[in-house]
Amino acid sequence: MKTSRTQGQWGRSSISNKLKHAGVMTLVSSMLAVSLVSAPHAARADIVWDHWQLADSLVSKGNKAEAVPHWQYLADHYASIGEWENAALFYGKLDAYFDSIGDYDQAIRYYELENEYWVKAGKDWGAVKLQRADQIRTTVELYMQDSDQTELQARALPTNGKLAKFEPAYGTYLGLYSEQDPKVGNLFTKTESVYGKKHAIYLAYAHWGQPFPSSYVKRAKEAGAALQIAWEPDDGLDPVADNAYLRKWAQDAKAAGIPIFLRFAGEMNGAWVKWHGNPSQYIEKFRMLHDVFAAEAPNIAMVWSPGDVPANDIDPYYPGDAYVDWVGVSLYIEPYENGDPSLPPMIATSNVERLTRLYNTYADRKPLMLAETGVPHYSHSAGEDFTEWAKLNLQRLYEIMPYKYPRLKAITYFNVDQKMDNAKNDYSLSDSAAVQSYYSKLIANPYLLDNVSQAAKPADGIGYVPLDANHQTFAKKTKLVPFVKIPDIYIGKVEYALNGRVIATQTELPYGLELQAGEVPEGSVLQLRVFNKSGKQVASRTFGLSSQVSVQIDGKNEAFEQPPAIINGSTMTPLRAIFEKLGATVEYEAQTRKVTARKGSTTIQLTIDQTTVYLNGKAMQLDEPAQLVNGFTLAPARFVGEAFGGKVTWDGTSRTVTIATGN
Repeated sequence: MKTSRTQGQWGRSSISNKLKHAGVMTLVSSMLAVSLVSAPHAARADIVWDHWQLADSLVSKGNKAEAVPHWQYLADHYASIGEWENAALFYGKLDAYFDSIGDYDQAIRYYELENEYWVKAGKDWGAVKLQRADQIRTTVELYMQDSDQTELQARALPTNGKLAKFEPAYGTYLGLYSEQDPKVGNLFTKTESVYGKKHAIYLAYAHWGQPFPSSYVKRAKEAGAALQIAWEPDDGLDPVADNAYLRKWAQDAKAAGIPIFLRFAGEMNGAWVKWHGNPSQYIEKFRMLHDVFAAEAPNIAMVWSPGDVPANDIDPYYPGDAYVDWVGVSLYIEPYENGDPSLPPMIATSNVERLTRLYNTYADRKPLMLAETGVPHYSHSAGEDFTEWAKLNLQRLYEIMPYKYPRLKAITYFNVDQKMDNAKNDYSLSDSAAVQSYYSKLIANPYLLDNVSQAAKPADGIGYVPLDANHQTFAKKTKLVPFVKIPDIYIGKVEYALNGRVIATQTELPYGLELQAGEVPEGSVLQLRVFNKSGKQVASRTFGLSSQVSVQIDGKNEAFEQPPAIINGSTMTPLRAIFEKLGATVEYEAQTRKVTARKGSTTIQLTIDQTTVYLNGKAMQLDEPAQLVNGFTLAPARFVGEAFGGKVTWDGTSRTVTIATGN
């Protein structure tokens, strides 16, 4: 395991070196461009050269702000004539300037343009610029608690509507690599006593040529868990073949009798592994393994799992939808690139955005898992404590990412202190009492599943949806969880204002808010305001939010195609739906717009838009006439509930109409 993880760190080191190399190459390209344009030539007198000279002169005098329009002209000029590298170089000057003065929106715009033109030039040198753009991008999102299981399952389904092998209907499996955890080790049954909850998946490492890891299966069975096996061909792909060794391995896997997520030759897109460099051979071997296990071990789900970097080398290794059950990814963040404090700090990097590209590419047809992930709370190289940063990103990992990415169906945490490895980051959960306690608090959420089974779902049925134009109404009560990311990294406080009035101020993670329906009238406006540690407001966003009236009949919550509504101050409920649930028959005459309902010896008659109703022929007056709303008849709740002898009560806090029939 340690070797594998070290290889992963070498990979990030390689990326770092590659990006530093890109910076050198950018400088070289810049020098070449200057040399080319500054060579003796009649073109010196043209407007392009004038802009170039003016910009250089202003910069030499310390007037970068005045150089901006000249850089803009030059960038646009070179873009218009197809000189992509020069265009990228001048957009690079613009993004660096705006980043330096804290105008992050402009900086992001130019970082993206710089990358666009490096791509057009056939180079990946803009990758580091996109990473910086993500670091300084302000994000304010809200996720709202929802108990509509139909809606939650629909969001978590692939396009074809069919769940993959062992895929939950919604929710996210909890996974853990615990072998180097001093409090758990390989005794998986101890996890619950240490972290307060059993985990669904445990990670084990195996190597091609070695026997099937039966000892890990035994421990997983004891813990009532599944196994993720990272199977690594340490001598490269050539020895991987359909032979007696493979068939025996497959038979042993079948005999294990538990779900196995098989992650063969992961991080294949990184030059730090021996199985990198030949996508066609990799695909051939992966497909062969798929076919063998499909025949020999149906309890194996094939996991194709690149690293999240380098991103441009991921897709060529994809074996194809027919051969992949799950798409995994190794995704780590760290305070310093490769653990090296001499390199630029990485604490502004968020794990949330790191998944976006892979998710957008594959989630429409495959469930995703974070096959390996971690957030260090201590840097041994720098001798710095990052507990606050670790908690911030653990909350994003276990709350925000499952809600933002509903097709993210498993997270396996790499629970290791890498004190002796080159990265020297401490990812261990149990090394820090604060981190261990916070992790335990996060994973108590039922949305994080502790058992692998087909079409599993949270025990309480609750999930979260983005608060947006399609999801802005709740019943009884709700909980809001924000995803807030600012260039300052650390948040001082989050303030909530409802219809212009501040109703809550949060200074601790997760900065959430609980609301009762009675606090939120229809058509309300909720504003979330974000302040940095210095007390300065640095972001805000406004959301539409409404609560709806709920109806409960004899203790059962009822759902209606047309929900209740408040009209002219009266609570109006669906007449036909409730009458029929109370055992009445309902008839409607479209020509006269008359409704007749009967139950036993009781007959109710009313006419749409009239306040007079008749109970067994005796006239009564309604506070508000029955009305047609979206083709459904709504009438005052108390009348609807009491018409056939029920008792009606109203709870203003939860905005709930309760009807008790006595049956």
